[in-house]
Amino acid sequence: MQLQNKNDNAANRKSYVGSIYNIGEKAVKESVLNSLDEKWAKLHREGYIHIHDLDAYGLTYNCLTFDILKAFPYSDFAGLSNIQTILGVFDFLKELFERVGNEQSGGMALANFDNDFASIFTTLNVDYKNNKEIFCAAIRDLIIWCNNTHTRMGQTSYYISFNIGLTENDFARFLAFTLIDEFYKAGELIYKPNIIFKVAKGINRNPQDRNYDLLVKALECTGKKMIPTYLLCDCEMDKDTSPELLSVMGCRTRVVTDRFGKSGAIGRSNIDNITINLPRLAFETVKDHPDLPSDELFEKCKEKWLSTADTVTEILLDRFHKTCMQDIDLFPTLKQYDLLCGNINKTGLPEVFKHGTLSIGFIGLSEMLDVIFGGKFWDNEKIYNAALNMLSFMRGYTDKQAEKYNLNFSLLATSGELISGRFVEIDQTKFKSDIFKKGFYTNSFHVEVDSKIPAWEKIEKEGKFHAYCNGGCISYVELAEAPIGNPQGLDELVEIAIKAGVHYLGFNYPKDVCAECGTSGTFDVCPVCNSSHITRIRRVSGYLEIQDYFTSGKKHEAKTRKAN
Repeated sequence: MQLQNKNDNAANRKSYVGSIYNIGEKAVKESVLNSLDEKWAKLHREGYIHIHDLDAYGLTYNCLTFDILKAFPYSDFAGLSNIQTILGVFDFLKELFERVGNEQSGGMALANFDNDFASIFTTLNVDYKNNKEIFCAAIRDLIIWCNNTHTRMGQTSYYISFNIGLTENDFARFLAFTLIDEFYKAGELIYKPNIIFKVAKGINRNPQDRNYDLLVKALECTGKKMIPTYLLCDCEMDKDTSPELLSVMGCRTRVVTDRFGKSGAIGRSNIDNITINLPRLAFETVKDHPDLPSDELFEKCKEKWLSTADTVTEILLDRFHKTCMQDIDLFPTLKQYDLLCGNINKTGLPEVFKHGTLSIGFIGLSEMLDVIFGGKFWDNEKIYNAALNMLSFMRGYTDKQAEKYNLNFSLLATSGELISGRFVEIDQTKFKSDIFKKGFYTNSFHVEVDSKIPAWEKIEKEGKFHAYCNGGCISYVELAEAPIGNPQGLDELVEIAIKAGVHYLGFNYPKDVCAECGTSGTFDVCPVCNSSHITRIRRVSGYLEIQDYFTSGKKHEAKTRKAN
């Protein structure tokens, strides 16, 4: 029996507490909209923009890469045996995810899980060589907890990202290997947490590098389970930042440059983000100026974006300042474990949150250009140049806002889980277009999912866009089936991506699992037991989920995807 859930979030599961939360959440969102400037609320309600996590408006920030080492509670483990310490530290980490996950609205990350926890356990005098089985069991338990726990808001899993790959010693290598290996060996229905492998020359990128075997291990795991994904530290936009400071949070968030001197992601947050509906601007431009040639329409559309972005800036600033005015007692875990850069106990929230980012996002670049120029940017040089121009234009604006307000404004290539369908549902009531037939807008700057262009070409087309999206972005390659046993092929695509300028790379393919016998592959009826009770795992935006729980737009997208 197929599930018929209509979710706003694919990570949600039904529960009594969750159902009550949903009622309250909708009421809070409506109350927030009613409290905002009428112009701001109208833009959101009418689908020009989407103010993400409205229920958290002015109350909390979005996502965070923990500064885990700064105030780790070593004294809590004093006098314990090695076994007690190992189990206790991983239980503490689960508790930390749970507590922080309910103090913020988005994802949580560890920038260097392998190196940091090797350091923690070494300080605690834990001998890993004589406790490998305990470590393996504890890490496996952590993985299953991340996958199965839906206690956030009584219904949602926690968005947890483990960045690994830069291991400095044998202990760290063991932790990185074990995390990948235990994820690989876990059941076919284990698809979380997100593991991000940081690829860097001199460390793991080439066969002569000390950790190249870990990269191969990661690629083998990706070939079976679509995880890890890959943070490409040698790409153009990241090559001048120390790989240790880089981190992916949630599905793609990037926090690197800081106007206040704190380079890198550790201890820093994305504070808030708002997405602009690019196709809506294009439809209105064509409607308002039906006789203009495409080049002039494009300039008019950019003017509309600029006007919309000015209002988005106002909203972001309002939300930022209201969040900074909150009582620090709303963040008891951040206070206790000092996970943010700076120290909120000493300086207060404004001095800490100023290191975070304020992101202007976008969705549907491909559809916008199709409306204006009547074609696809990946097979038309003129339209492709217009795409680059639009990205440069938007990034130039966010850079100017950063200078003007002395805050970390950034451009975010929005993942668009909910809004990929929400914007279409609104726009098709106002305009007529064949674009609406597919039921969703394309994520950020992505080549459309049914383009069927070769993987290398998709990577090279999208690669040039990454440098503009300093708030975060990702490129995917869609494969026809799981590339089991072909890490070399994936490695070649990683190399192509690095040279093309891609910052963050993922590999997608259909993964079907028989709910009766556990057989994995691509099928409608299990080839082993003939069951038609099939669980379909797909990448929803930046993370994996069961397709039956997808939002409406993402269900349409999943059906449309074709292999590159």
